[in-house]
Amino acid sequence: MNLQNENSRWQRASDAAQRAMPGSVGRFLTKRMIIMLAITLGLLVLVFGYLIGMRMFVANYMANMKQVTTVATTHAHPTVWQSQLKAVGTLHSIDGADLSSELAGTVTRVNFQPGQDVKKGTLLVQLRDDSDRATLAANRASADQALRTYKRYSELIKTNAISQTQYDSALASMLSTKANVEAQAATVDKKAIRAPYDGRVGIRMVDVGQFVAAGTAVVTLQRLDPIYVDFSIAQQQVPSVRPGDKVLLTNDTFPGKTFSGKIVALDPKVDTATRTVRVRAEIANPEKLLLPGMFASVIIDTGAPQKPLTLPQTAITYNTYGNIVYVVQKAKDKKGNDTFTVQQRFVTTGETRGDQVVVLDGITSRDEIVSAGANKLKNGAEVTVNNLVKLPNNPNARPTEE
Repeated sequence: MNLQNENSRWQRASDAAQRAMPGSVGRFLTKRMIIMLAITLGLLVLVFGYLIGMRMFVANYMANMKQVTTVATTHAHPTVWQSQLKAVGTLHSIDGADLSSELAGTVTRVNFQPGQDVKKGTLLVQLRDDSDRATLAANRASADQALRTYKRYSELIKTNAISQTQYDSALASMLSTKANVEAQAATVDKKAIRAPYDGRVGIRMVDVGQFVAAGTAVVTLQRLDPIYVDFSIAQQQVPSVRPGDKVLLTNDTFPGKTFSGKIVALDPKVDTATRTVRVRAEIANPEKLLLPGMFASVIIDTGAPQKPLTLPQTAITYNTYGNIVYVVQKAKDKKGNDTFTVQQRFVTTGETRGDQVVVLDGITSRDEIVSAGANKLKNGAEVTVNNLVKLPNNPNARPTEE
């Protein structure tokens, strides 16, 4: 009941306020609001119209504007292309050994400097041989006596002045003493360790005054020029490799330097574990830069040289659908001016070497091919050609360090 009375009071107060307000004021407020709404709607229409018009203008401008891409071009040229086989091998000296003493003794002389190049027969290490030389001198004296006796008996036997037994005994004595001299001379020679071939000696392993047992290594001797490189090739490659084939060798220790040589032998059996065949090549090493034990990369020219068409690798666009090049086409526009467009063409590629790739099919040497900027093109795009900058196209390209 109280709530109904309260509502009734509010209703009566509202009616009284409306009766008290002049009618002209209410009409004025209503017209003002309508005008403001109309102005606001007009402004919104103008803004949206401007935006839509600008979008249509830009779209029409972009549709009519020509997209011209600057590219570099080249032609596929026949290039002398020698089929090659590559492998990694290990260098070995043709003659190389750790020289050792056959007899025990005390070192009295070391006759070389580490790293020295020596000739065959050069004395390297001398062991004490005083007693051996004395024994050799005694044996030579006995041999001389036996020889004189034998010569005298040879004359006496002709006149039967001596018996055959005495002659035979003199002959045996002469031969025996001679053999003793040769044996002792060999012992003396073994106390002198000499270079068995030309080569370079390493760091000495003994010192003067040191007693060495038989078989003790005293120094290493390696013949460095020429030098061998041993490597392996797959059994399928054996028919393409023959003794006498030229070999090029490179080593990371000497970047940019190439050593040449030839194949000298192939193993007559296949390794059953790897199905490879061991190959040996002889490499000229006049400066003696290559050392035994080094790793080296080997390149063998196989077969007759060919002349396939090649392009820079930058000219090829690789994708899952095939390899593509862009061929430049010359045409005329509506005003008769020369224009250049590009046409996609699928190509079959072959071996890659350095910056070049062989193109087996799809283009000819007369076609002008985009070599730079192809990633920005699509079929039929208009282009301009700028060949002021020469792109790398080296078949023997190597990474450089700056």
